[in-house]
Amino acid sequence: MQSRTERPDAVIDAPKGNWVDTVAPPAWRPWLRLSRADRPIGTWLLLLPCWWGIGLAMMADAPRWADLWIAVACGIGALVMRGAGCTWNDITDRDIDDKVARTRSRPLPSGQVTLRGAYGWLVAQCLVGFAILLTLDGAAVWMGVASLALVAIYPFAKRFTWWPQVFLGLAFNWGVMLAWAAHMGRLDAAPVVAWVAGIAWTIFYDTIYAHQDVEDDALIGVKSTARLFGQNSPRILAGFAVLTVVLLAIAISLTGRNLLMGYAGLAGFALHLAWQLRNFQPEQGAVCLRLFRSNRDAGLILALTLALAGLV
Repeated sequence: MQSRTERPDAVIDAPKGNWVDTVAPPAWRPWLRLSRADRPIGTWLLLLPCWWGIGLAMMADAPRWADLWIAVACGIGALVMRGAGCTWNDITDRDIDDKVARTRSRPLPSGQVTLRGAYGWLVAQCLVGFAILLTLDGAAVWMGVASLALVAIYPFAKRFTWWPQVFLGLAFNWGVMLAWAAHMGRLDAAPVVAWVAGIAWTIFYDTIYAHQDVEDDALIGVKSTARLFGQNSPRILAGFAVLTVVLLAIAISLTGRNLLMGYAGLAGFALHLAWQLRNFQPEQGAVCLRLFRSNRDAGLILALTLALAGLV
């Protein structure tokens, strides 16, 4: 394993030995780090609600060959738009990130990328995402365009509210409605309920993540649910976990087909959240990061089961 001194341009909190630091051409690395390509968990958390939406739509209607492309398009879209969102976040947070130990090594505060270059990279990623979006149903296109307002607002939320995780959830779970609309050509109650469930899930996992930064955030005046909940976080997060599961159960019930299989996947998802709560240690940053990343597995359990329920 390479040490921090052997790769001085690496981001401090990126997984050690990640593909950007070890495989990507050196000239590409600052741009890939700006898009958080060295930590794919964010892409997964943006993509999984999209796959939930496809699974729910297939349960409510029937599977179509076009669903394969919707799943792939959501994957590509999640990759580039998560990158665009992270780029925008770093542009707006550049004067904050250089004051936080975990973030001051990111490309903008560390000087690996210029502000002008970051704006150019943002536009390039958005254009790729828009091109992918245009391959979907018209209703999905409008849903995708509408999501940009949420993406634009999120980085500023921590400056004016103790609940920035709500704004993250609004944006990160929009894909469950977009994917449903791509399949059905319209929006119905099931994906809207699942969207609200996803917001509760985002508050759950991003509060765990935010506990890494509570001391630095307090010093510079950045708000978060981790600071708001404080030592009550385990109890409050348990409530959000329950809310997530209940709302997802309602969303599944609204599809009307293969409900038992859908509920089985939801049970696996719920057990994973319970495991996270049992192991949650707010004062241990490394544990918080590990639990946060494990939400990929929680979301996959549900996504794969919903897809199977829709295909059967």
